[in-house]
Amino acid sequence: MRPCKTLLITMIAASLCGCTHSSSQSVNLALKGIHRNAGQIGRVTLTDVNNQTNLNFYITGVPTGTLLPPRVFTFIHKGSCQQPGAMAYALNDQVNTKSNAGTKGWGFYRSAPVPLATLLASPHSIVLRSAPSDGDADIFCGDIAAPTRN
Repeated sequence: MRPCKTLLITMIAASLCGCTHSSSQSVNLALKGIHRNAGQIGRVTLTDVNNQTNLNFYITGVPTGTLLPPRVFTFIHKGSCQQPGAMAYALNDQVNTKSNAGTKGWGFYRSAPVPLATLLASPHSIVLRSAPSDGDADIFCGDIAAPTRN
């Protein structure tokens, strides 16, 4: 076999091995529509990247009368949705959302300056709130919890 071909095969094999292991931890959470947004659902994927947590959201809807595209404010609170505590992180450098083609939902991305392991170590919840011009109301909530193992 020629040296170039051997080197190419070795590089491809090494890159494939590197792709099979990821040091990033991810958690998928359900979000429940609350108060004036009851019946709507959403989800968020939290991913640990470089000592911060990236949050990728999808929500099915916002309260009637909300200006579109909706502006959604995002907060992480200590405590649970049932027993909320103090706000730990406000993730509102941007509040814009994008319509997901082919669905009635909206997607957006946020980043929290905290490792995912820290959020999983004690009770925390994610709260999504409508813009002040749309009533400044909590519209979704989800408890941050480690995935259960069967």
